[in-house]
Amino acid sequence: MKDLASPSSSDFANYSMPVSDLFHQPSTAAEWAQYVLTEEQIISFQNDGFVSGIRILSEEQIGILNSELVKLQAAGNEEKKLFYHYESNESEDPGQVLFHAIGGWRVTPGFHDLIWSPAYRMAAYQLLGGAFRLFHDQLFCKPAKHGGVVAWHQDFSYWTFTKPMHHLTCWIGLDDATKENGCLYYVPGSHKWGLLPITGLTGDMDAVTQVLTVEQNDVFRNKVANELPKGYASFHHPLTMHGSYANYSERPRRAVVINAMASDTLGNTARYERADALHNFPVMEQDKVLNSKFFPLLFEGDRELGSLHVPKVDWELLYDMK
Repeated sequence: MKDLASPSSSDFANYSMPVSDLFHQPSTAAEWAQYVLTEEQIISFQNDGFVSGIRILSEEQIGILNSELVKLQAAGNEEKKLFYHYESNESEDPGQVLFHAIGGWRVTPGFHDLIWSPAYRMAAYQLLGGAFRLFHDQLFCKPAKHGGVVAWHQDFSYWTFTKPMHHLTCWIGLDDATKENGCLYYVPGSHKWGLLPITGLTGDMDAVTQVLTVEQNDVFRNKVANELPKGYASFHHPLTMHGSYANYSERPRRAVVINAMASDTLGNTARYERADALHNFPVMEQDKVLNSKFFPLLFEGDRELGSLHVPKVDWELLYDMK
Protein backbone atom coordinates (compact mmCIF):
# COMPACT_ATOMS: atom_id res chain seq x y z
CA MET A 1 0.00 0.00 0.00
CA LYS A 2 1.45 3.33 -1.01
CA ASP A 3 2.31 6.02 1.52
CA LEU A 4 -0.16 8.83 2.15
CA ALA A 5 0.30 11.99 0.16
CA SER A 6 1.02 14.69 2.70
CA PRO A 7 3.00 17.88 3.30
CA SER A 8 6.73 17.43 3.64
CA SER A 9 7.56 17.97 7.30
CA SER A 10 10.07 16.79 9.83
CA ASP A 11 7.45 17.32 12.56
CA PHE A 12 3.74 16.88 11.90
CA ALA A 13 2.98 18.84 15.08
CA ASN A 14 3.37 21.85 12.79
CA TYR A 15 -0.02 20.97 11.28
CA SER A 16 -3.04 21.55 13.54
CA MET A 17 -5.38 19.92 11.05
CA PRO A 18 -5.45 16.72 8.98
CA VAL A 19 -2.71 16.51 6.34
CA SER A 20 -4.34 13.82 4.16
CA ASP A 21 -7.72 12.44 3.15
CA LEU A 22 -7.37 9.31 5.31
CA PHE A 23 -10.43 10.37 7.35
CA HIS A 24 -13.36 12.17 5.74
CA GLN A 25 -14.25 15.18 7.87
CA PRO A 26 -17.98 15.88 8.41
CA SER A 27 -19.04 19.35 7.32
CA THR A 28 -22.61 19.33 8.66
CA ALA A 29 -24.34 18.28 11.86
CA ALA A 30 -26.16 15.58 9.89
CA GLU A 31 -22.84 14.02 8.84
CA TRP A 32 -21.75 13.90 12.47
CA ALA A 33 -24.91 12.05 13.55
CA GLN A 34 -23.62 8.60 12.48
CA TYR A 35 -20.85 8.79 15.10
CA VAL A 36 -22.93 9.76 18.13
CA LEU A 37 -22.77 7.41 21.14
CA THR A 38 -26.11 6.42 22.61
CA GLU A 39 -27.46 7.48 25.98
CA GLU A 40 -26.97 3.87 27.12
CA GLN A 41 -23.28 3.96 26.20
CA ILE A 42 -22.82 7.21 28.12
CA ILE A 43 -24.51 5.74 31.21
CA SER A 44 -22.38 2.59 30.94
CA PHE A 45 -19.22 4.70 30.87
CA GLN A 46 -20.30 6.68 33.91
CA ASN A 47 -21.13 3.50 35.86
CA ASP A 48 -18.26 1.23 34.81
CA GLY A 49 -15.49 3.67 33.92
CA PHE A 50 -15.17 2.39 30.36
CA VAL A 51 -17.17 1.75 27.20
CA SER A 52 -16.11 -0.59 24.40
CA GLY A 53 -16.93 -1.80 20.89
CA ILE A 54 -16.71 1.54 19.05
CA ARG A 55 -15.45 1.29 15.48
CA ILE A 56 -12.79 3.85 14.60
CA LEU A 57 -10.90 2.40 11.60
CA SER A 58 -11.72 0.73 8.30
CA GLU A 59 -9.67 -2.18 6.94
CA GLU A 60 -7.84 0.19 4.59
CA GLN A 61 -7.02 2.61 7.40
CA ILE A 62 -5.74 -0.26 9.56
CA GLY A 63 -3.45 -1.35 6.73
CA ILE A 64 -2.02 2.13 6.32
CA LEU A 65 -1.35 2.55 10.03
CA ASN A 66 0.26 -0.87 10.35
CA SER A 67 2.54 -0.04 7.41
CA GLU A 68 3.57 3.17 9.16
CA LEU A 69 4.02 1.27 12.42
CA VAL A 70 6.63 -0.98 10.81
CA LYS A 71 8.61 2.16 9.94
CA LEU A 72 8.17 3.64 13.41
CA GLN A 73 9.51 0.48 15.04
CA ALA A 74 12.65 0.93 12.96
CA ALA A 75 12.90 4.70 13.51
CA GLY A 76 16.26 6.38 12.98
CA ASN A 77 17.91 8.78 15.38
CA GLU A 78 16.37 11.91 13.86
CA GLU A 79 12.86 10.47 14.01
CA LYS A 80 13.35 9.30 17.58
CA LYS A 81 14.02 12.91 18.60
CA LEU A 82 10.34 13.66 17.90
CA PHE A 83 9.12 11.01 20.33
CA TYR A 84 8.52 11.84 24.00
CA HIS A 85 9.38 8.25 24.91
CA TYR A 86 10.72 5.38 22.81
CA GLU A 87 11.52 1.90 24.07
CA SER A 88 11.98 -1.02 21.69
CA ASN A 89 11.45 -3.21 24.73
CA GLU A 90 10.08 -1.72 27.93
CA SER A 91 9.63 -5.11 29.56
CA GLU A 92 11.72 -5.94 32.63
CA ASP A 93 12.00 -9.49 31.28
CA PRO A 94 14.27 -9.72 28.18
CA GLY A 95 12.39 -12.87 27.22
CA GLN A 96 9.23 -10.81 26.72
CA VAL A 97 8.92 -7.81 24.43
CA LEU A 98 6.80 -4.67 24.78
CA PHE A 99 7.41 -1.93 22.24
CA HIS A 100 6.17 1.35 23.75
CA ALA A 101 6.50 4.77 22.15
CA ILE A 102 4.86 8.15 22.81
CA GLY A 103 4.59 10.77 20.07
CA GLY A 104 4.04 8.84 16.85
CA TRP A 105 1.51 11.47 15.71
CA ARG A 106 4.46 13.81 15.11
CA VAL A 107 6.30 11.37 12.83
CA THR A 108 3.92 9.91 10.21
CA PRO A 109 0.87 11.34 8.44
CA GLY A 110 -1.46 8.44 9.25
CA PHE A 111 -0.91 8.53 13.00
CA HIS A 112 -1.07 12.33 12.85
CA ASP A 113 -4.46 12.24 11.16
CA LEU A 114 -5.81 9.48 13.40
CA ILE A 115 -6.35 12.03 16.16
CA TRP A 116 -8.82 13.78 13.83
CA SER A 117 -10.84 10.62 13.15
CA PRO A 118 -14.51 11.72 13.35
CA ALA A 119 -15.60 8.59 15.23
CA TYR A 120 -12.86 9.16 17.79
CA ARG A 121 -13.54 12.87 18.17
CA MET A 122 -17.29 12.49 18.65
CA ALA A 123 -16.93 9.78 21.31
CA ALA A 124 -14.23 11.72 23.15
CA TYR A 125 -16.35 14.88 23.09
CA GLN A 126 -19.28 13.03 24.62
CA LEU A 127 -17.21 11.21 27.24
CA LEU A 128 -15.27 14.30 28.31
CA GLY A 129 -18.36 16.49 28.16
CA GLY A 130 -16.88 19.37 26.17
CA ALA A 131 -14.07 20.73 23.99
CA PHE A 132 -10.79 18.85 24.22
CA ARG A 133 -7.16 18.70 23.12
CA LEU A 134 -4.69 15.98 22.33
CA PHE A 135 -2.61 15.14 25.40
CA HIS A 136 -0.40 12.56 23.70
CA ASP A 137 -0.60 9.28 21.81
CA GLN A 138 1.05 5.93 22.54
CA LEU A 139 1.97 2.78 20.65
CA PHE A 140 1.97 -0.62 22.36
CA CYS A 141 3.13 -3.68 20.42
CA LYS A 142 3.37 -7.25 21.68
CA PRO A 143 4.95 -9.67 19.20
CA ALA A 144 3.69 -13.22 18.78
CA LYS A 145 4.83 -15.85 21.31
CA HIS A 146 6.77 -13.54 23.65
CA GLY A 147 4.87 -10.29 24.02
CA GLY A 148 5.20 -8.62 27.43
CA VAL A 149 2.63 -7.42 29.94
CA VAL A 150 1.33 -3.96 30.79
CA ALA A 151 0.80 -4.21 34.54
CA TRP A 152 -2.40 -3.05 36.24
CA HIS A 153 -2.49 0.71 36.69
CA GLN A 154 -4.50 3.92 36.54
CA ASP A 155 -3.45 6.33 33.80
CA PHE A 156 -3.74 9.49 35.88
CA SER A 157 -1.27 8.18 38.43
CA TYR A 158 1.34 8.95 35.75
CA TRP A 159 -0.26 12.26 34.68
CA THR A 160 -0.32 14.33 37.85
CA PHE A 161 1.94 16.84 36.08
CA THR A 162 -1.36 18.21 34.70
CA LYS A 163 -4.48 19.51 36.42
CA PRO A 164 -7.35 19.14 36.96
CA MET A 165 -8.06 15.47 36.27
CA HIS A 166 -10.22 15.80 33.16
CA HIS A 167 -8.67 13.25 30.79
CA LEU A 168 -9.77 10.33 28.64
CA THR A 169 -7.98 7.35 27.12
CA CYS A 170 -8.93 5.67 23.84
CA TRP A 171 -7.42 2.24 23.08
CA ILE A 172 -7.62 1.17 19.40
CA GLY A 173 -6.64 -2.30 18.22
CA LEU A 174 -4.52 -2.64 15.09
CA ASP A 175 -4.91 -6.42 15.42
CA ASP A 176 -7.79 -8.48 16.75
CA ALA A 177 -7.34 -8.37 20.53
CA THR A 178 -8.12 -11.58 22.41
CA LYS A 179 -7.32 -13.17 25.76
CA GLU A 180 -4.73 -15.32 24.00
CA ASN A 181 -2.70 -12.47 22.50
CA GLY A 182 -2.80 -10.09 25.46
CA CYS A 183 -5.94 -7.97 25.21
CA LEU A 184 -6.73 -5.20 27.68
CA TYR A 185 -8.66 -6.01 30.88
CA TYR A 186 -10.77 -3.60 32.94
CA VAL A 187 -12.04 -3.57 36.52
CA PRO A 188 -15.60 -2.19 36.30
CA GLY A 189 -16.28 0.61 38.75
CA SER A 190 -12.63 1.06 39.75
CA HIS A 191 -12.71 4.69 38.56
CA LYS A 192 -14.53 5.41 41.84
CA TRP A 193 -11.62 4.21 43.99
CA GLY A 194 -9.67 7.47 43.95
CA LEU A 195 -6.01 7.88 42.97
CA LEU A 196 -3.81 4.94 44.01
CA PRO A 197 0.01 4.70 44.30
CA ILE A 198 2.09 3.71 41.26
CA THR A 199 3.16 0.08 41.41
CA GLY A 200 4.87 -0.17 38.02
CA LEU A 201 3.91 -0.48 34.35
CA THR A 202 5.85 -3.66 33.60
CA GLY A 203 7.25 -6.51 35.68
CA ASP A 204 4.86 -7.89 38.31
CA MET A 205 1.49 -7.91 36.58
CA ASP A 206 -0.56 -7.97 39.78
CA ALA A 207 1.58 -5.70 41.99
CA VAL A 208 -1.35 -3.31 42.33
CA THR A 209 -3.24 -5.81 44.49
CA GLN A 210 -0.84 -4.98 47.32
CA VAL A 211 -2.23 -1.43 47.58
CA LEU A 212 -5.92 -2.35 47.29
CA THR A 213 -8.28 -2.80 50.22
CA VAL A 214 -9.93 -6.14 50.90
CA GLU A 215 -13.13 -4.84 49.29
CA GLN A 216 -11.26 -3.52 46.24
CA ASN A 217 -9.46 -6.84 45.79
CA ASP A 218 -12.85 -8.58 45.81
CA VAL A 219 -13.98 -6.29 42.98
CA PHE A 220 -10.64 -6.75 41.20
CA ARG A 221 -11.28 -10.46 40.86
CA ASN A 222 -14.26 -9.60 38.64
CA LYS A 223 -12.05 -8.04 35.95
CA VAL A 224 -13.35 -8.30 32.39
CA ALA A 225 -11.49 -8.99 29.15
CA ASN A 226 -11.76 -6.23 26.54
CA GLU A 227 -11.69 -8.49 23.47
CA LEU A 228 -12.12 -6.44 20.30
CA PRO A 229 -11.85 -6.86 16.52
CA LYS A 230 -9.11 -4.77 14.94
CA GLY A 231 -10.16 -1.22 14.17
CA TYR A 232 -12.45 -1.07 17.20
CA ALA A 233 -11.84 0.96 20.34
CA SER A 234 -12.57 1.19 24.01
CA PHE A 235 -12.55 4.42 26.02
CA HIS A 236 -11.75 4.63 29.71
CA HIS A 237 -11.73 7.10 32.60
CA PRO A 238 -8.28 8.23 33.88
CA LEU A 239 -8.77 6.32 37.16
CA THR A 240 -10.10 3.08 35.68
CA MET A 241 -7.87 0.15 36.64
CA HIS A 242 -6.65 -1.68 33.54
CA GLY A 243 -3.80 -3.86 32.31
CA SER A 244 -2.96 -6.52 29.74
CA TYR A 245 -1.32 -9.92 30.05
CA ALA A 246 1.47 -11.47 28.00
CA ASN A 247 1.06 -12.63 24.40
CA TYR A 248 1.89 -16.32 23.99
CA SER A 249 -0.20 -16.73 20.84
CA GLU A 250 0.94 -17.07 17.23
CA ARG A 251 -0.34 -13.56 16.42
CA PRO A 252 0.94 -10.07 17.26
CA ARG A 253 -1.09 -7.62 19.32
CA ARG A 254 -0.56 -4.06 18.15
CA ALA A 255 -2.48 -1.04 19.43
CA VAL A 256 -2.51 2.74 19.36
CA VAL A 257 -3.72 4.82 22.29
CA ILE A 258 -4.98 8.40 22.10
CA ASN A 259 -4.99 10.35 25.36
CA ALA A 260 -7.12 13.48 25.41
CA MET A 261 -7.67 16.24 27.95
CA ALA A 262 -10.15 19.07 28.45
CA SER A 263 -9.27 22.18 26.47
CA ASP A 264 -8.48 24.21 29.61
CA THR A 265 -6.09 21.70 31.24
CA LEU A 266 -3.13 23.30 33.04
CA GLY A 267 0.46 22.32 33.61
CA ASN A 268 1.27 21.07 37.12
CA THR A 269 4.97 20.37 36.77
CA ALA A 270 6.48 22.50 39.54
CA ARG A 271 6.47 19.78 42.21
CA TYR A 272 6.10 16.72 40.02
CA GLU A 273 8.11 13.92 41.64
CA ARG A 274 9.01 12.15 38.38
CA ALA A 275 10.25 15.20 36.46
CA ASP A 276 12.98 13.17 34.75
CA ALA A 277 10.25 11.29 32.84
CA LEU A 278 9.21 14.59 31.20
CA HIS A 279 12.64 15.32 29.73
CA ASN A 280 11.50 14.88 26.12
CA PHE A 281 7.95 16.18 26.55
CA PRO A 282 6.88 19.62 25.32
CA VAL A 283 7.14 22.53 27.75
CA MET A 284 4.29 22.47 30.27
CA GLU A 285 4.45 25.54 32.51
CA GLN A 286 2.94 25.46 35.97
CA ASP A 287 -0.64 26.80 36.03
CA LYS A 288 -0.60 27.67 32.31
CA VAL A 289 -3.11 26.26 29.82
CA LEU A 290 -1.54 23.54 27.67
CA ASN A 291 -2.38 25.10 24.31
CA SER A 292 0.83 24.99 22.27
CA LYS A 293 1.03 23.27 18.88
CA PHE A 294 1.91 20.06 20.73
CA PHE A 295 -1.57 19.99 22.29
CA PRO A 296 -3.87 20.77 19.34
CA LEU A 297 -7.54 21.53 19.90
CA LEU A 298 -9.38 18.57 18.36
CA PHE A 299 -13.06 19.33 18.80
CA GLU A 300 -15.39 22.12 19.86
CA GLY A 301 -18.65 20.22 19.61
CA ASP A 302 -20.82 23.00 20.97
CA ARG A 303 -19.78 25.10 17.98
CA GLU A 304 -19.57 22.41 15.28
CA LEU A 305 -22.69 20.33 15.93
CA GLY A 306 -25.36 22.99 15.73
CA SER A 307 -28.76 21.70 16.85
CA LEU A 308 -27.76 18.01 16.77
CA HIS A 309 -28.68 16.38 20.08
CA VAL A 310 -25.62 14.69 21.58
CA PRO A 311 -25.80 13.01 25.01
CA LYS A 312 -22.78 13.75 27.18
CA VAL A 313 -21.44 12.73 30.57
CA ASP A 314 -21.98 14.89 33.63
CA TRP A 315 -18.34 15.95 33.65
CA GLU A 316 -18.55 17.94 36.89
CA LEU A 317 -19.44 14.74 38.76
CA LEU A 318 -17.31 12.28 36.78
CA TYR A 319 -13.99 14.12 36.85
CA ASP A 320 -11.97 15.81 39.60
CA MET A 321 -12.35 19.49 38.85
CA LYS A 322 -10.42 20.79 41.86
